[in-house]
Amino acid sequence: MTATKLPSPVIYGEVLFDKFEDGSAVLGGAPFNVAWHLHGLGLTPLFISRIGQDSLGDRILSGMNTWGMNTQGVQRDSQHVTGTVDIKLSNGQPDFTILPNVAYDHIAPDVAKKNINEQPTGIFYHGSLIAREKTSWQTLINLRQNLNWPIFMDINLRPDCWTYDQVNELLQGTRWLKINDQELTAITRGLNIASQSLDDMAQNLQDHYGIEAIIVTLGEKGAFITSQEQGVIKIDPVPVKNLVDTVGAGDAFSAATIAGLLHGWRFKEILEHAVIFAAAMCEQRGATVSDPDFYTNQKKNMDL
Repeated sequence: MTATKLPSPVIYGEVLFDKFEDGSAVLGGAPFNVAWHLHGLGLTPLFISRIGQDSLGDRILSGMNTWGMNTQGVQRDSQHVTGTVDIKLSNGQPDFTILPNVAYDHIAPDVAKKNINEQPTGIFYHGSLIAREKTSWQTLINLRQNLNWPIFMDINLRPDCWTYDQVNELLQGTRWLKINDQELTAITRGLNIASQSLDDMAQNLQDHYGIEAIIVTLGEKGAFITSQEQGVIKIDPVPVKNLVDTVGAGDAFSAATIAGLLHGWRFKEILEHAVIFAAAMCEQRGATVSDPDFYTNQKKNMDL
């Protein structure tokens, strides 16, 4: 089966600009990064989001068109601006301020559902930042309940942008969950299902919600998957020869995982390709790459 014959994954969530003190602005947002990577890997994702009727919104559409992405699911908003994150460095460490009440907080449900209904059933991806405001939260819940698509959630917890009640609701009905070790610890403790080891935490969370598989990323220590059918599978990290930055490595990991699920790979193979792709992104500047050759090489590594 070739990539062009695979169902189109639907990616729901934020697209924004990271704005730095020097005045530069870099396109990003975890769901957008995942959609960008999936397109680079030869799939045809439908990205559902909302941007302002402003210059930053124009730049987003221009970037997507240049990359050849489907822009059908990107709504325009005349009342709210395109999302941004202000980043300031303090002693070398970034401090993030996520602008509230922006366009991606107001994704219209009727338009989103219409666009998705035109796609063959594939995978529905989302995170948790998109749930911080009422409109996009209700749109997300409506889509999850009515579309009956298998759900891949990359939880991506952001400070002051989520609640345990929301997480509890989102975990119900999730088929695949990607989470890092710190998020796993925080959630299992907050939901009173924690245990001593990360393996047990993941398995307890999986059993509690009936999740098919939980993918836990461990940063420089690799990753593991706990699944109902294949048990616990661990993978060592791939050495990064020329580290540039780790921005977006987790989103690259998610994209490779989704590609693997759509291709029907077993979890061990998914993990192997995901850590390689994430490591390759660490040798690039920023969360996405505009060079088609980069993705051509990654597709060869994945035998796509």
